[in-house]
Amino acid sequence: MNKAVLENDLKVWRQRLSGIWSGTPADLFDLAMVDTVKSYPSLDMKPFEDMIDGMVMDVPGHPQGKMRYESFEELYVYCYRVAGTVGMMTLPILGTAAGWTEEQAKKPATALGIALQLTNILRDVGEDLERGRIYLPQEELCRFGVSEEDLFKCEVTTEYEEFMKFQIQRARDYYEEAATGIEMLAPSARLAVRASLDLYSAILNKIEENGYDNFNKRAYTTKLEKLFILPKSWVESNKFR
Repeated sequence: MNKAVLENDLKVWRQRLSGIWSGTPADLFDLAMVDTVKSYPSLDMKPFEDMIDGMVMDVPGHPQGKMRYESFEELYVYCYRVAGTVGMMTLPILGTAAGWTEEQAKKPATALGIALQLTNILRDVGEDLERGRIYLPQEELCRFGVSEEDLFKCEVTTEYEEFMKFQIQRARDYYEEAATGIEMLAPSARLAVRASLDLYSAILNKIEENGYDNFNKRAYTTKLEKLFILPKSWVESNKFR
């Protein structure tokens, strides 16, 4: 994308966001969002701004664009911006259960976004390599004895398998943290959130079943497998009083 066009688009997006929160929409779509902001006063503009910053991180050549991530701390910022923010956007609308506050629910809501994005990254290693991108933390690759050259060979070595086990466990830890927030949500919101957690975390199982080969094999759940997962999600989302 032309840099000047991109910068103009970013400027317009931020102006429209500001207009929404100040009650001066640019069009009918923004008007609908203005109504949403009025209906849910705790809805904050910051996560929307953060998401824009996250999108920019995926733009090659942009000053904030990144093709590599040195540490997990850097990757966490990206994951929060492109996915964790969704929890912050939707939480005021989903609502919380009696006895819980939005502030209490923010941490597990953010954790779910991080878990989902880490799962995307682990699933799409091969596809990202084709685009010249490596989202896997460089420090951790080095710690497990995996070089960038090794990655581009697209071979599952013992070192890479151990590296992937570590990454998968981290994603699962975030899913576990996210699960603690299900009871904090309004009952009407619990099933959808629990299902997204269960369905997406199953991709991690598929990566393991594929022998950690996320270079040449795409990890996904079939429609039938998803159908079998949903009853468990329903049970888990309805166990709270």
